Amino acid sequence: MFEIQNYYSFIVAIVLFQLIPGAGTIAILNATARNGVGAGMGAVFGTLLGDFVFMIAALAGLAALMQQNPFLFELLQYFGAAYLVWLGIGLLRAKIEPDSGKIEPKKSALVYFKQAFFVSITNPKVMLFFVAFFPLFLRPDATNVTLVAMILHVSLISLIYQALLVLLGNTLARKLKAFPLARTIATRLAGVALVGFGIKLASSNR
Repeated sequence: MFEIQNYYSFIVAIVLFQLIPGAGTIAILNATARNGVGAGMGAVFGTLLGDFVFMIAALAGLAALMQQNPFLFELLQYFGAAYLVWLGIGLLRAKIEPDSGKIEPKKSALVYFKQAFFVSITNPKVMLFFVAFFPLFLRPDATNVTLVAMILHVSLISLIYQALLVLLGNTLARKLKAFPLARTIATRLAGVALVGFGIKLASSNR
């Protein structure tokens, strides 16, 4: 569908990655917990903008690589699968600390938008993730329409999940941050899923 390889795996992978608590997720939860829904949505759009910039850069580079050297692009697909496994192993080994619970002064949504954008755009792991992630679902003959469709899928699913996190998960999020056991279980499950995804996608691209 949309000329995306392993389409349904692509959708599941996006959802799975949204469930992994990263720097952007923490920025969103902190903004919501400290200053309400407006601040949380400001952080959501800041995170989305940062991710969008990285996606454009990653796909522009990948498009050029597909045209100039298909063999290197195929190698990049295996690198992407290995990277997913490495991320999963990292989650399985990660130590989860309780949140400090410090009180943050009242700030506007624009302040949180800027903070979340800065967090996203200064995190090189985000760029590395997209460079590793997208090739797993691209065919060497993919068109610009496919690249645009992938960006729209990631952006829309991210927006829906993060908005729900702000609107419905504020109370639950604050509780989970204070309980390392619940966060540990969620993180370990995400790690297992990532390892499995990496192995599955490496096999399907053979």
